[in-house]
Amino acid sequence: MPDKRNWPIGATERWLILVILALVAGLALTTDTFFTLSNLFDLMNTSAVNVIFAAGLLVVLIAGGIDISFAVGASVVQYLTALTVMHLGGGNWAVGLVAAGGFGFLLGAFNAALIYHFRIVSIVVTIATFNLFFGTLMFLTGGVSLYDLPDWLTDRIVLFSVATGDGSAELTLPVAVMALCVFATWLLLRRTTPGRQLYAMGDNPEAARRVGINIGAMHYLAFGWLGLMAGIAGLMQAHYAQEVVPNALYGRELDVLAAVVLGGARLGGGRGTLLGAILGIFLVAITENGLNLLGITPYAFKMIIGAIILIAITLSSDGVARLIGSMKAGSRRAPTARRAA
Repeated sequence: MPDKRNWPIGATERWLILVILALVAGLALTTDTFFTLSNLFDLMNTSAVNVIFAAGLLVVLIAGGIDISFAVGASVVQYLTALTVMHLGGGNWAVGLVAAGGFGFLLGAFNAALIYHFRIVSIVVTIATFNLFFGTLMFLTGGVSLYDLPDWLTDRIVLFSVATGDGSAELTLPVAVMALCVFATWLLLRRTTPGRQLYAMGDNPEAARRVGINIGAMHYLAFGWLGLMAGIAGLMQAHYAQEVVPNALYGRELDVLAAVVLGGARLGGGRGTLLGAILGIFLVAITENGLNLLGITPYAFKMIIGAIILIAITLSSDGVARLIGSMKAGSRRAPTARRAA
């Protein structure tokens, strides 16, 4: 029987594509500015950071974990990277990316160490480190933003530009970095043995342990990869905003988590695709953009995000699985009872 994980597009992805197309069509008819190159390119630029986050978070969810500290971890990495490159005399993109990825990986590995060696549930650990990372950052910085950044970090890099009636529509550097991060994550999950082991561990940790998979190494790989992606995303956010703001990414974790589970990643582990995660991010981004263009209160967006997370948790619970199983068993028994009568 073929492995469903290798199918090009699954049922969840097909439904997301249909919903996105319907939403785009509806917004194109109800607003004057949604279906313009400027707005669509802006959606790509502003969503790049979230897509990078989503690529990392997907790996953790596949492995059976959950992490809500990655966004504030990215804020910490922004500060550490900016201070590091300034200490080195300004640095360049190579130094910045290595520093951001390295700091991010270390924060992810810190989470992995607490989860694996102390046998603590991942969401409990990351709630704690969420507060630890953010509280420490705000305490040490006093909430002060950094504006005096190296030129290479603040100079806008345009990859593609199209002239429009009101100026130009541009795709910028974060989009290219997003594509590279997505490709690297795809290689990890689809073309390497550790990637397949992550799926196996998330699906059944005990069975994975019995066949010789190093569970500790998988924890460090999953949370370290998310930390790596978060660090790079934080650097891209600083480049896009041209400043380092301590609370700029605060709260972003729930938006990304909702989008990834909307894309089909199971909170219990063992399931999820990059395409689904990316489609989930863009569905959430289009929804937020559409509500903004229609002049609807941003609280409606938060309500939608909360509903998505609640539905995902409910559908991932054992209670729902037992309920569906009992319903199927009942439907099979009913014809038998009628024949006996």
